[in-house]
Amino acid sequence: MSQAEQTLISLLLPEGILDYFELTQVDKAEKMLNIYLEEKNIAPEGYDKKDLESKGFFPEVGIQDFPIRGQKVA
Repeated sequence: MSQAEQTLISLLLPEGILDYFELTQVDKAEKMLNIYLEEKNIAPEGYDKKDLESKGFFPEVGIQDFPIRGQKVA
């Protein structure tokens, strides 16, 4: 995905989410935009990675949101 596309998608998502998730896919279906994210394998600040234990992931979820977060809709 190009830098321009990444920038555009980052305007649609909550601020800072791309610090912890990687954009993997974007699909347009009728009147809906599906944005797929995958969690990055990074330890939160202040935690030592060797002391953390992965418990796996939950099934994917769908979130409906409007308007564009933090942006004026004109």
